[in-house]
Amino acid sequence: MNKRAKYTVLALLIVLTVYGYGHFLKTEEKAEIVNAGEEIKQNTNAYFLPTSTTGQIVHHEGYSLSYSEPHEQAEWVAYELKKSHLLNTHFKRPYFEVDKAVKTGAADWKNYKNSGYDRGHLCPAADRTYSKFAYDETFLTSNVTPQEHAFNSGIWNTLEQKVRYWASKYDGVFVVTGGILKGNMKTIGNEKVAVPNQFYKVLMDANSGKVKMIAFLMPHENSSKPLYEFVVSVDSIEKLTGIDFFPQLEDALENKLEASSSYKDWSFK
Repeated sequence: MNKRAKYTVLALLIVLTVYGYGHFLKTEEKAEIVNAGEEIKQNTNAYFLPTSTTGQIVHHEGYSLSYSEPHEQAEWVAYELKKSHLLNTHFKRPYFEVDKAVKTGAADWKNYKNSGYDRGHLCPAADRTYSKFAYDETFLTSNVTPQEHAFNSGIWNTLEQKVRYWASKYDGVFVVTGGILKGNMKTIGNEKVAVPNQFYKVLMDANSGKVKMIAFLMPHENSSKPLYEFVVSVDSIEKLTGIDFFPQLEDALENKLEASSSYKDWSFK
């Protein structure tokens, strides 16, 4: 082998070594982020978390989620919205980022580009204005789902505002939100992110004297109907999703609350 060939081989070995080391570092970094996502955080009220049908639960500082890889989005996002969280703080909206804590890989935000759908937050950014970090966390792609703009800014936004009203009135509520990831659904982007035909929100209040629940199921379309017309039982959403929403509650209380579709204990003023 002549001198030129030796230098070529040496240069190739150096390039491969550097590439391999860089790949090793990225793999190690990814593993550390995934492991961190599996840990219960200080703000996580794990007692109230639903079950996961996917086996992939990720805990962030401001919310937890169960990621559905086949649908490239969370089957649920859960968090506690306290009265103290409701601050009139205005942060600059960050760019959306891929959630590296999702072991199977969260969908890229580019799937939504030119799709005709909003990147609809499951945990609203407006529910996490108590810190810039918590606010920015809501712009991870694991926390978004394709939503029609009229729906996202219409009836769905009205429900999100009502949740904040209840959080203030009842000194905090626990919130679980997601799309119904069943049946025939459209998809968007190269990763085929599913577009749910329905969305749900389940709330529990355990702070205002007695435990109470309320659940909403909405078709993926804007509406001028009053919110109470979308109230359903928690049981009905469990049947649709296969999720057990509050498994840690005492069975008799859980069964009673989840079977009811009454909204008399919730103020709709």
